[in-house]
Amino acid sequence: MRTILFIVQKEFKQIFRDKNMLKLIFILPILQLLILSNAATFDVKNINITFVDNDQSTESRALINSFKASSYFNLTAPLFSEKEAVEEMQKGNTDIIVNVPIHFSRALIKEQRASISVTINAIDAATAGIENVYVSQIVNAFSRNIFTKSNYFSSNKEVPENILVIPSFWYNNTLNYKTFMVPGILVLLVTMLTLFLSSMNIVKEKELGTLEQINVTPIKKHQFIIGKLFPFWILGLIVLTVGLLISKMVFNVPMLGSITLIYLFTSVYLLLVLGIGLFISNHTDTQQQAMFIAWFFMVIFILMSGLFTPIESMPKWAQKITLINPIRYFVEVMRMVMLKGSSFVDIIPQFIIISLYAFAMNGLSVWSYKKSN
Repeated sequence: MRTILFIVQKEFKQIFRDKNMLKLIFILPILQLLILSNAATFDVKNINITFVDNDQSTESRALINSFKASSYFNLTAPLFSEKEAVEEMQKGNTDIIVNVPIHFSRALIKEQRASISVTINAIDAATAGIENVYVSQIVNAFSRNIFTKSNYFSSNKEVPENILVIPSFWYNNTLNYKTFMVPGILVLLVTMLTLFLSSMNIVKEKELGTLEQINVTPIKKHQFIIGKLFPFWILGLIVLTVGLLISKMVFNVPMLGSITLIYLFTSVYLLLVLGIGLFISNHTDTQQQAMFIAWFFMVIFILMSGLFTPIESMPKWAQKITLINPIRYFVEVMRMVMLKGSSFVDIIPQFIIISLYAFAMNGLSVWSYKKSN
């Protein structure tokens, strides 16, 4: 026990002696959480929309005003030629072209139906899909309003009743995308920090030549590994604490569940991450190699964690691969506990998987570590 405490004390001194390491551990994760949480959003705003109004009627101007009232659209200068509008889209000056045909107003009044042409820049398919939904909602609302107020209805005809839909949003009633993203980004930062530091720690001893000196000492293998990795386990919990404080004070992310449950799951999860870092360090000879391999797996884990893309939207084969992705389970648990107030019973499947994963990964890592070549 004294040996482990001595190694832990030595590691903490070495970490806090290096000022660059302190910046890496504390300052960078805070900046990343603040920046990424504001930048990583699927909300589409500041959409440039151009109208080609060939009708110049009261109804067409009312349609344009409906888009002007929305905070998502920026109306460009009106054009009177679709060819000019297309040229503007090709130059990147507009994202959407709405072509209002001649006799648009007359068709609405006499035939109770009219059509408009909407052209959307679909280079970014996801953005184009969201823009299409925005346009459809505004046009449908305008259509219902015009239809109910139309002179078509005489005193002998009843105005049809509109179906009133009252949505109820659970877990994120303000539809603030940061509420959804911040817990996931916090998981990402905790994982990256502990994985990179643990994978490079033992490799650094190899590069300095001190690992051979340690291996000839009577220190047992498990004592050395625990002493080496325990400080990073503590640092991971500290980074989590700082991240949770920022989530609450800066982004006002709700914390409906038990904070103790979050720390319990994180404690087991960090053992898994440290085991992966140890396994990487056992099979590399330089810090550059360790960083490259750790980053290679991190990119795959991030993209297939459900952080940015829903797992349900992935192909079946990709969904099966995500079952071995530890970040997936941590992201699920963080969002379940913080946003839904889930209890331990709700996260038992994720907890069992991560626990078994951590036990197997650390066992493999300790087995692969050799005190002698």
